[in-house]
Amino acid sequence: MTLPITVQLASIRLITEDVPRLVRFYEILTGATPQYLTEDFVELVTPSATLAVSGSARVAFITTDTPRGGANNSAIVEFLVDDTSAVYGRLAAECGDELDVVQPPTMMPWGNLSALIRDPDGSLVNLYTPVTPEARQLQRNRTPKL
Repeated sequence: MTLPITVQLASIRLITEDVPRLVRFYEILTGATPQYLTEDFVELVTPSATLAVSGSARVAFITTDTPRGGANNSAIVEFLVDDTSAVYGRLAAECGDELDVVQPPTMMPWGNLSALIRDPDGSLVNLYTPVTPEARQLQRNRTPKL
């Protein structure tokens, strides 16, 4: 008998040339306390997953297509938040004119209030809150039961 294999997304790591700056941005966004495992490897543990930030020296051993800070143009890091407008407002207050807003809080056709911004390295970040009953049900269906 083969036992089922459980696979869970545990963390996402962002590579940067400026660890303190990127960590501070995500600390403001998530409210999580940064855990500096080394001066260039930091984890921000949220209730559902860990966001790790590291300097490029941590991945220098990858010799083909070496990851580098600011090169992400293919992914969006998405955060489910209680109140998109409040989190967006907190980031705007803390970051001021440096906050790169792609789309301010906007109601999406599927019922989420969503704000799309870029982190200091240019990675896309989506903040969203399910607002309609359909969007809340969709979120309940996708949230893993641990």
